[in-house]
Amino acid sequence: MVLNPDQNVEVKLGQIGDFRNGANFSKKDFGDGYGVVNVKQLFRGRFACFQDLDQVICSSIAKPESLFLKDNDILFARSSVKREGSGQVAIVRRPPKDLIFSGFIIRYRVSDADTAIPEYLNYVLRSPEYRELFQRIANGTTIFNLSQDALADIDVSLPPLAHQKAIAHVLGTLDDKIELNRKTNETLEGIAKALFKSWFVDFDPVRAKAEGRSTGLPDEISKLFPDSFEESELGEIPSGWSLAEAGDCSLEIESGKRPKGGINKGLASGVPSVGAESVDAAGLFDFGKTKYVSDEFASSVTKGWVRELDVALYKDGGKPGEFKPRVAIYGSDFPFRRFMVNEHVFLLRSVELGQSFLYQLFGSDLVREQIIHMGSSKGAQPGLNQQEVRSSVFVKPAQSVLKVFAEVTEALTARQFHLGKQNLLLEQLRDALLPRLISGELRVPDAEKMLEEAGV
Repeated sequence: MVLNPDQNVEVKLGQIGDFRNGANFSKKDFGDGYGVVNVKQLFRGRFACFQDLDQVICSSIAKPESLFLKDNDILFARSSVKREGSGQVAIVRRPPKDLIFSGFIIRYRVSDADTAIPEYLNYVLRSPEYRELFQRIANGTTIFNLSQDALADIDVSLPPLAHQKAIAHVLGTLDDKIELNRKTNETLEGIAKALFKSWFVDFDPVRAKAEGRSTGLPDEISKLFPDSFEESELGEIPSGWSLAEAGDCSLEIESGKRPKGGINKGLASGVPSVGAESVDAAGLFDFGKTKYVSDEFASSVTKGWVRELDVALYKDGGKPGEFKPRVAIYGSDFPFRRFMVNEHVFLLRSVELGQSFLYQLFGSDLVREQIIHMGSSKGAQPGLNQQEVRSSVFVKPAQSVLKVFAEVTEALTARQFHLGKQNLLLEQLRDALLPRLISGELRVPDAEKMLEEAGV
């Protein structure tokens, strides 16, 4: 199936669809009510993400039905503090009921179903050619804005519907696999977190033994847990376990550096330098936010180099009272074989506790609440210092239990790293196929063969 340019229809976006700006809200409007899609929901992939939604009070919206999102609505980032964020595009799939969108977004709804398929058009608008176009036509100096008029005047070349469907299917197959891997990663993360909470926060195995019930664990693991509790400053804890501070458990803390004058954002290669924006869960990494330092600078730095299973803690806050620490763990050459962190990130290591336990510990509510309290008390400049990290208090289990926890969770984490690396390859394949399929340079059967060879 060869795409013949002579068969393409040349149209403007405004001829085949309708635009709608979102609603603007003030602080008093936020509360229980409608979920609101904002610009941050457009950066996870082809689909708009419906996690971490803000909410506005229903009575704050005069005509909410005009803002409700539907399947296949295409959303543009109308405003962005970074030019590269201008016109970021995502398509809506199975939105929750009564979901609306903010004034920082422009909704585009295809009205001519005989000319354009939304899924195909979404890929066109996400292609490098259009990403560059959106950045060029965005107006502003500190805030970059796109208008409905500017978007409506954009030209697109559309092949016959059958070709659009075929191309959307090929690219969608890759994105489906990427999304499945991401969801699997989230499931694995959830399993590890649930196990940590059960064993080390709720003490379920100890409670079961104390009450004469089965722990539900294999005998060789069950016998490692005590069968009674003792009092502590944090309340009841398993007998024989103890309260400890992280700093008393062979904790190593290392911070990175950045070049004098800051990161050169123009560098497209060198040594990756991970900052706050890239600290995410195991196996997840936004490669679009990767920044680099020169090989010369990297060779002059001895601290901040990431080792196998290092735990990364974002230690600096933004606005006062909004300190939100994030934790990551890296390994198996994911996200990079050789990379560093900058001065906003701590690397944590503990041979005594093990890296898997350390990762879950600093991501748990118990320690998270402690470091949020410490980091938020700084007034104008929220953040953590090393001593505050070391002073985090937790219930330290027996070494035998720590060993078993490491064996179980490191296997989960290894799988997360594998899926993360697989997704990187799939994204690279998709991004390579996208412009070639849209331009007609690559035939759909050839692209399908490439997918088959890649095991997709």
